[in-house]
Order: sequence, then structure tokens, then C-alpha cells
Amino acid sequence: MIDTVSAPPDGTAPPSGAGWRDLRRRPVFLLTGGCVLLLLLVAAAPGLFAGWFGHGDPTVCDLGHSARRPSAGHPFGYDVQGCDVYANVIHGARASLGVGLLATGCGLAVALILGCLAGMAGRLVDSVIARLTDVFLGFPFLLGAIVVLNSVTARNVPAVAGVLALFGWPAMTRVVRASVRSVREADYVVMARGLGASQWHIVRRHIVPNVLTPVLVLATITVGGVIVAEATLTFLGVGLQAPSISWGLQLANARSSFQTHPHLLIFPGLFLSFTVFVLITFGDTVRDALDPRGR
Repeated sequence: MIDTVSAPPDGTAPPSGAGWRDLRRRPVFLLTGGCVLLLLLVAAAPGLFAGWFGHGDPTVCDLGHSARRPSAGHPFGYDVQGCDVYANVIHGARASLGVGLLATGCGLAVALILGCLAGMAGRLVDSVIARLTDVFLGFPFLLGAIVVLNSVTARNVPAVAGVLALFGWPAMTRVVRASVRSVREADYVVMARGLGASQWHIVRRHIVPNVLTPVLVLATITVGGVIVAEATLTFLGVGLQAPSISWGLQLANARSSFQTHPHLLIFPGLFLSFTVFVLITFGDTVRDALDPRGR
């Protein structure tokens, strides 16, 4: 967490230039950051990358090519419907990353609101939010998501992301609350309060800028976990449904034939594992560099 004791009284964020300079010198940060940007580009414009090999259209299928192994122009082969696996993997990045980013973003918004309320309001509000957080933390994450998704008719990206956000905000809320409680006693916050600044001004100018770094780092790591959760739920048959295209759907479709056609499972599994590894490594690198206790 950022050191708030040395923050200037004018309300600007504490100096963190040393951390960012150290971060830019870390090869792991540069490598994983480049991979994250590439994955975001693939998710934003899959057609640009899917056309590198073959026709690039995941909806163009030919049963005559059913389950064919990788060949020239089709490096990942075909699935059992005769669809190009490479095109499906590239287009699947949009749904998988979309669920991860949307669920984490919604959970982060809830965590910032509730965490700031718990940290800045009175003891009663803090106790209510703490008990509400404990209730949601008491639900097993995947089991709770399965129960809710079984009652949802249209399981598309917004619906699945909303359910995962429903069970994903408590952990981030605890981090925000702890950060707010440490920042609110800093000298510059006490000075602003003594000069008559409103609670809203203090939260907007002093509290939020100082709690964003640890929460955003946690959110980066959380995206990877949400992507795995979506793939798990989809593999179990309660996640995304066609016509959505995601890595989880491809893994689910390959489970009955992966022994005879392993390429159907290998390539989406590799992309899923690579994405989660990159996101978690990127978040860990940022956390280690910006946490003064790690320097």
C-alpha cells in the first residue's frame, strides 16, 4: 500500500515515482504488460488476428473437415463440426476476457462504494457492511454461482459476468475498507478535515487516490481468477451458451472427443492458461514494485 504519512497536505497522491521507476526496469513487467496489451487487442478486434490463417470466420464450418488435425493454413485444425479451431480460439478471447473484465469492474465499483462507506462512516454502517460481506464470503464461490446461473434463462456475457461479480466483490471490499481506515488518519486528511473540508471532498481528493493502487493490483489478479471461473462454469454446463464463443465452451465441446482428437482441448486450454498466467504475473509484479514493504 502507498505510504500516506509522507503525503503532502494539498491532497495530491503520495509520491510513488520510485516504485514506478523500478517497475519500468523489470523485464517481467514489460513482457507481461506487452502480453496483456496484445490479449486486449485480440479481444477488441479478433477479426484482425483470426484472418492470419485460413478464412478467419469461426461460423464457417464444413463437416467434411470434421476433427481434422492441424494442417497448412489451419494451425489448430478443425473441431467436430468442421469449424476452424484457430478462428474460434481467437474469437473466444472476447467473451472470456469480457466476462473477466466486466465482472471485475462491477465488483470493483461495488467494493469502492461499500469500502469507502465502511471506512469513513460510523461504527453502525461499518458493522452492517462487514456483516453483509461475511454473508457473501460464507457462500462457496462456484457453488453460489451455479445455483444462481441455473435460474438464469439467457446465459450470455453480461449475465455470467453479473453473477460472478455478485460473489466477487467481498474480497475487494475488505481491501478497500482496510486501506481507507489507514489513510483516513493520515496528517493531510486530518488537516483537511480541520479546515472544514466535506466528507465527499476528503473521499474524492484524499481517500480514493490512495486506495486505488492496492485495489487495482488486486483487480488485475482477480481478472485471471474470474476467467478460470467462467471456463469452469461453462465446462460444467451452467456458464456461457451458444452462440457465444469462449474458451470454456470450446473445452466443454472437446471433453467427449479429446482422447481421439487432443488438439480440440490443447489449443483453447493453452490460451486460457497463458492468459491467466500473464494476468496474475503482471498483477504480482506491480504489487511487488509498488508495495513499499517489498522494496
